[in-house]
Formats: sequence, C-alpha cells, structure tokens
Amino acid sequence: MPQLNMIEAIRSALHDEMAADERVFVLGEDVGVKGGVFLATEGLLARFGEDRVVDMPIAEAGIAGMAIGASLHGLRPVAEIQFADYIHPAIDQILNEAARFRYRSNGDWSCPLVIRAPFGAGVHGALYHSQSTEALFTSTPGLKVVAPSTPYDAKGLLIAAIRDPDPVIFFEHKQLYRGARGEVPEGAYTEPLGKGAVRRAGTQISLFTFGLMAQHSLEAAETVAGAGIDVEVIDLRTLYPLDREAILGSVRKTGKALIVHEDKLTGGLGGEISALIAEHAFEALDAPVRRLASPDVHAVAFNDALEAHFMLNPAKIADAIRALAAY
Repeated sequence: MPQLNMIEAIRSALHDEMAADERVFVLGEDVGVKGGVFLATEGLLARFGEDRVVDMPIAEAGIAGMAIGASLHGLRPVAEIQFADYIHPAIDQILNEAARFRYRSNGDWSCPLVIRAPFGAGVHGALYHSQSTEALFTSTPGLKVVAPSTPYDAKGLLIAAIRDPDPVIFFEHKQLYRGARGEVPEGAYTEPLGKGAVRRAGTQISLFTFGLMAQHSLEAAETVAGAGIDVEVIDLRTLYPLDREAILGSVRKTGKALIVHEDKLTGGLGGEISALIAEHAFEALDAPVRRLASPDVHAVAFNDALEAHFMLNPAKIADAIRALAAY
C-alpha cells in the first residue's frame, strides 16, 4: 500500500467518493482554484469541474446553509470551513438546522452532509487559527463528530462520513496533515463511525484521547513502559457518539483512567467522559479519574514560549501517567 500523509489521505477519499458518486461535491473558501488553504482539494477542480468544486465567499453561515439545502435535495455535500476557528458564524445553521432535520420531520428527511474543519494549535496560528472547537458540537444529538489521528483512519472515516445519512463534523488536526504518514489502501474503504480503536493494549491505566494527542499519548506510553507502567491507549476517533463500550470495558480492566485532549479543561470533552466512567464504572476504579488538557486561558498566544506552555506534549502526558500510576 502507498504511504500517504493525512492531507493526501483526505484528498484521496474526496477523489474516490466524487468519482464513484456524482452526488458528492465539495464547497468552501478557496477549495477550487487554490485547492484549499492546506491543499486538501488540490486537483479536484481540474478533474470534476466547477459544478462540483465550488469556491465560496467568506461567509461560513452561507457555506453551511448551502450544504444543508443541497443535502435536502439529494446531494452529498462536503463543506470545508477553512479553520475551525471560523465555524462560529455557521453554528446556528449546524445546530439548529442540520442536526434537527431528522427529528423535526419525524424521520421523513435526512441531512447527509460533511463539514470538514482543520483544528488545533502548535502551528503558530495564534488567536484565530489554533482553537479546538469540538466541545461546541459534542453535546448536540443529531450530529456525529469525528477526529482521526492517522492517515488510514482519515480516509476510511471520511468516506464513512460522506456515506452517512446524517450530518458529520469532521475535525482534522493541522499538525497531523503532514506530520503523520502511514499505509493507506488505494480505492474506497470505510472505518466505522462511533467506534474507538485500541492503539496500545495495557493493563494498568486506560488513556482516552483523539487527534494529535493520540500520537503524543502513544509516545508517552512507550516512555513510561520502561518504568513498568503499562498503559492502554484508546483513540476515540468518534467524539459523538462516544464508544461507551470501549471506554467502560477498558476502565473495568485497568482500574485507572486518564483523559487527554487539547481543548481547555473546563467544558472540554474530558468532563463528559469522566462522568460516564463515574456513573457506570465507579466500582472498578482504583483512583480518581484524571484529566489532562490545555489551560483555561482566553486564546493561544503567537509567542513561541507561551504557545509551548499551552500545548500538551509527550513529556507532559508521561508526567500525568506517572502521577496517576503512583496514586
């Protein structure tokens, strides 16, 4: 199988689905002539034409609204929000419209669309190009929220998202675009939405994470293994709905849980996972559930030292693992 980075895997998924299904089209800011700010849609305009690769104005509510309308008329839109930081103007369209069409129509209508958004810090993006916004969407029934950590999953999950009958928010960490490489099959395949993946089996601590933090957590787990600490790393992959079976099953095996995510601690997805474990696996715990997240600050700074202070890394995760193991 060819070795691809994540941006190449995403481009491959879009190409394969557009070639296989004429209902699939992409829209967003600079997705056509430029090929996207990160080049995820590079070459698609030449291959499929301007009717299926649509450059949009800087109007995120319009991008989401057009995608919703197209999906209701039988198409399969894949909308790109240039940065997750810019998704806020589209929240009304996503939460109040896309997520609720199946309910409000008593199941007569579905809204099959994908909204892709690069998220995460560590690329000197400062205030408006560094945010992790997944918690804005993981509390809304009717949506699925996905965040892959490998090129293989990026392609398989994106194809599954495009084929899904309901709206999917698809977050892609910017540091992984060209920082992660792996084998990716040619042709279409899918990975199941709503299912986590055991990236590393272990017996002493369950570590739940996603996106870039999955890669950092694996490195941290290998570091502490030398000291006899055996960590099981669960890559959630789908953030809503959570894979409850994988989470609870792992905690019942290890007795200790650490949740790692890049978003701020307060209001982040880790709180929901903590509650799930406390309510349904409390008797299995040998220690309090621990969360490791970015600090509760207003924004990510442009300054190198301040950005590094904000960001989690394998060393910080390894320290959190050691502290939990010593409890």
